[in-house]
Amino acid sequence: MRAVIQNSVGGPDVLVSADQPNPKPKAGEVLVRVKAAGINPVDGAVRGGHYPLLGEPPFILGWDISGTIEALGAGVTGLKVGDATYGMPRFPKQAAAYAELAVSPADEIALKPKSIDHIDAAALPLAGLTAWQGLVRHGGVKQGQRVLIHAGAGGVGHLAVQIAKARGAYVTATASPEKLDFVRLLGADEVIDYTKGDFTDKVRELDLVLETLGGEHAERSLKVLRNGGVLISLLNVSDATKTQAKARNIRVERMSVVPDREGLVELGKLVDAGKLAVHVAKTFPLEEAGAAHAFLATRPIGKVVLTV
Repeated sequence: MRAVIQNSVGGPDVLVSADQPNPKPKAGEVLVRVKAAGINPVDGAVRGGHYPLLGEPPFILGWDISGTIEALGAGVTGLKVGDATYGMPRFPKQAAAYAELAVSPADEIALKPKSIDHIDAAALPLAGLTAWQGLVRHGGVKQGQRVLIHAGAGGVGHLAVQIAKARGAYVTATASPEKLDFVRLLGADEVIDYTKGDFTDKVRELDLVLETLGGEHAERSLKVLRNGGVLISLLNVSDATKTQAKARNIRVERMSVVPDREGLVELGKLVDAGKLAVHVAKTFPLEEAGAAHAFLATRPIGKVVLTV
């Protein structure tokens, strides 16, 4: 099979196309003929050696896949050869999604939403599950709550805005000037231009903040939460921030996305109901994975996808 591998850490140019042995599914696994593979910021961090999830190269990057089942391992039920599926298998271990074929545990993928193609489906799992798990599983977002989502035009953020709205929340999101209209179109009730003043001067007494940026944003986000509110962060939270939060009975959780078939099913329901749409900024052929990584580094609106 064709795959994109890297033999050293570094810039986008370390991603090279190469022939690799076809993988075979073991018991409880399925072999997927990959039609498209999503790219996420974590891919670039691993490629560059900044986040060594996969150890030392060589390895094959990628977690988001959409494709058709080519073969079933022993004991797999509920899926059949030819099914269109999508998912984020094995994260944070190697899933080797940048390839024509990928093996996934059967319980870590789900049937692809019927209303979208493989490109959109491949863009959805990691970012969508991060937003879903952050808001619903960890945050417990409820009807009528007031929610702030940082970076509302980002891969996670643009999906989180829609999920929070679908759950009945009043949503405020931050974005850069050129992305404000996009976030409004997603359904955000308020959009804050973070280049014009401090977001902490714009909102108060919120129930939930989804913090996607890191650094000082977590501590500053405490200022806009009510006593007893919830701060969900995708990145590490300082001890000082945790201490401040405890004094106000604010629950702080640092979350990492995990494979989640149930979550994929729920995302698919929202997609097919017309309540959730993933925005794909650009697609690249599999062999141009390096160019795709370079484009993602420009921080486009939405997602970037490799077509296989």
